Amino acid sequence: MKPTVMKFLLLLLVFSGSLTFSTAGLVTAQQTGDPLFTAEIGVQMYSFRNITPDLGIEATLDLIHDMGIKEIEGGVPPGITPEEFRRMCNERGISIPSTGAGFQQLIDEPEAVVKRAIALGAPYIMTAWIPHDVGNFNYENARHAVDVFNEAGKKLYEHGITFKYHLHGYEMRPHEDSTLLEYIIQNTNPDYVSFQLDIFWAHFGGADPVELLNKYPNRFVSLHLKDMQHGIEKNLTGLTDPEYNIVIGTGELDIPAIIRASKDAGIEHYFIEDESSRVLEQIPLSIEYLRSLTY
Repeated sequence: MKPTVMKFLLLLLVFSGSLTFSTAGLVTAQQTGDPLFTAEIGVQMYSFRNITPDLGIEATLDLIHDMGIKEIEGGVPPGITPEEFRRMCNERGISIPSTGAGFQQLIDEPEAVVKRAIALGAPYIMTAWIPHDVGNFNYENARHAVDVFNEAGKKLYEHGITFKYHLHGYEMRPHEDSTLLEYIIQNTNPDYVSFQLDIFWAHFGGADPVELLNKYPNRFVSLHLKDMQHGIEKNLTGLTDPEYNIVIGTGELDIPAIIRASKDAGIEHYFIEDESSRVLEQIPLSIEYLRSLTY
């Protein structure tokens, strides 16, 4: 066994043995009543980008399985086919409800995007970035995105696949009496274009995730769950230090209110995305916090 694999397996044993940690210091809901968060736990594979190269694909999936995670969102790892990756996940009881595609792929090769999603068994395709000059997302960028999303979304819809755009916060730039995000929502066809609410980036860009879910309950189909270090500087770039990702329930975001609003909005898929270097420590604690929430 490679030393790097042994190191990560030992880490897994350590953390799996510490899941009875004290929740003192976490922002917890009242500990009476029915569970609030009852959905399957999912994870965005980007969280493991610094682990998989050393640990390997299958060992990473074992780690995810042992954390109690049953859904993933992500692309096909290098060196294997979509069919092989799906098989590896299926063997561990993990499904792939959502995968990604780049903005330009939607324009240049939508058929390849469809083929990959079908091979993975993924009913959702997510795009996470609209090309633009960082810090200067503007109306022309938004208008172009509306055209691309409507056209690509229609092609995906014809194959039974739902397109969703993952907002990054830079879309909160003011436009007329609202924002460029609302311009995109209001000018895309709801039959063809849905949205993924990343609660960290929405907050980072100055939006209230609860207000967005309440205002557009039929447009958001999934969430990226994450939390933000208190007091960091925020802006409209959609970029910040990944170490500002902290254990869910310990940061600035009102997680119980967001979960309640997401349930009211009919959200079915929730993906933890932890971009920090502490995912082996933080993700199990985030899962325990989510499962501790009650009405």
